[in-house]
Amino acid sequence: MARDLNHRRRVSSLRETAYLHIQRKIASGELGSGHAISELALAKELGISRTPIREALRQLAAEGILENSPNRGAVVSRLTRQDIVELYELREALEVYAVGKAARQPPQQADLERLHALTDAILALRDELARTGKSELDEEQMHRFVNYDLGTHMLLMRMAANARIQRVVNDTRLLIRIFAMPRRGHTQALLEDIHRRHSEVVRAIAEQDEQHAMRSISEHIQVSMRERLADFDHWDIEASLQQFLERRV
Repeated sequence: MARDLNHRRRVSSLRETAYLHIQRKIASGELGSGHAISELALAKELGISRTPIREALRQLAAEGILENSPNRGAVVSRLTRQDIVELYELREALEVYAVGKAARQPPQQADLERLHALTDAILALRDELARTGKSELDEEQMHRFVNYDLGTHMLLMRMAANARIQRVVNDTRLLIRIFAMPRRGHTQALLEDIHRRHSEVVRAIAEQDEQHAMRSISEHIQVSMRERLADFDHWDIEASLQQFLERRV
């Protein structure tokens, strides 16, 4: 019996390892929307059998992160335009409440310093872009931007001291990153606007101005949703044009 229990625990641990590994690859953009998942390749990467990989894929499919495609097996799911709207609406409802709660209590100095550092990092990206003379961030710079942006919002949620809300918000943001169409690189003007909006939220929390904090985060999320929808529409038009051209050949 003890041997069976240890075996089940090991299988469960391997499945969790595989699950988190696949999720990280998707969240990082290494496995994008529509990308087929190779059980064999993942098994070689992790040095484990295909059984826990297969179980992890089933779990991700049940959560809507993967979907089964004819002749391709498991592929990374695609969001529709309405999916993006609904996810942002959920995120706004939860983050506005959480930020309001965070603003009702005196903030820890260490949290404020970390928020200022993350916010200033976005401005530093703006300056870096200006020095290069390019019109928008490249892929590596966009990856750094996403880390700063996510770090800011995750810390704001942690300051609300509500683990359930933080977990749901993090899952929601993960879905948006996973499934939404690829972002075009941010411009200097957009980086300045995001920096300003983040700064407003941080300042309102520091001053314990609950209403201003809630209003600022709400406006920020609505602007972000419009940007993601614009990106979705852009890539949707590009894909449709490509399909049209391919049919003409």
